[in-house]
Amino acid sequence: MKIDLRSDTVTKPTKKMLDSMMYTQVGDDVYKEDPTVNALEERLAKMFGKPKALFFPSGTMANQTAIKLHTQPGDQVICDKDAHIYNYEGGGASFNSGVSCKLINGSRGMFTAEQVIEAINPPDFYHSPLTSLVEIENTTNRGGGACWDFEELKKIRTVCNTHNLGFHLDGARIWNALVAKNETAKDYGKVFDTISVCLSKGLGCPIGSVLIGDEAIMENAIRIRKILGGGMRQVGYLAAAGIYALDNNIERLAEDHKKAKEIETVLSKLFFVKKVEPVETNIVIFELQDQLNDSNFLKTLENNNIRISSMGQGKLRIVTHLDYTNDMHNHFLIFLKNMRL
Repeated sequence: MKIDLRSDTVTKPTKKMLDSMMYTQVGDDVYKEDPTVNALEERLAKMFGKPKALFFPSGTMANQTAIKLHTQPGDQVICDKDAHIYNYEGGGASFNSGVSCKLINGSRGMFTAEQVIEAINPPDFYHSPLTSLVEIENTTNRGGGACWDFEELKKIRTVCNTHNLGFHLDGARIWNALVAKNETAKDYGKVFDTISVCLSKGLGCPIGSVLIGDEAIMENAIRIRKILGGGMRQVGYLAAAGIYALDNNIERLAEDHKKAKEIETVLSKLFFVKKVEPVETNIVIFELQDQLNDSNFLKTLENNNIRISSMGQGKLRIVTHLDYTNDMHNHFLIFLKNMRL
């Protein structure tokens, strides 16, 4: 039995999802003539209460497009020090948009409206970059799948309004947050100018993200996507997977959350585990006791056909997902309980 808990991106399409992909209608999406892509974009725009949505091959490209739409070269983006756009998008913010990031020292990837106010550069002080965008990630990857307090997000929205700043949501795992917090997509649509949502993580699609936003800000999104090389042709085969996932794979995320919580419970009782971050969704981040070597621990797991991720700085990550079965889960819990280091 092979158990891969490195990420929820390792999932593969189910037979039913593949069937929906094989028998869909397609067209040339560069001409905006793919009916399945158009249907997916319209559905997600409506779901979040926004007028526009655009399909992208990756979440990174969707986020990078959003940054470019909100900023001019030389501007500055406020985000958390653990933000995906800063740590895991290849320096794209500086390369693609010519902007810098003002990093907030938040808690588990989250910060407050007061911290945003403190991070805004005075607009008339031309020695510092012009602050033009606030970006947040929900759930937070490096924060262990933590969910933002929606009331705090509304306060940050007020700050953005006051200072004429854009507000972008990296919603790579927004579906997990919606399920865990019993919130709605329209709630988020009212707060953010742009939202990127990922289909290839918890929802189990082979590829795809969608950028959703207000009419004015999204006007040039398709042009930026083209510049970044994201124009695709008969991409409806992939969009069909997204439609299937929206129909079938959102509510079941609660199962992934339950399994992650059970893993947290077991890890917290093991003598070789120093700390486990509180689990809210499908990510478990933990640290070993100081005298133990992370590489040796990962090797021991590998030798037993179990794979998890190292996030650096002593943090290890487990991510539950659609392909992590009940049998795998029971086997993994028993293995952890009997593990000797």
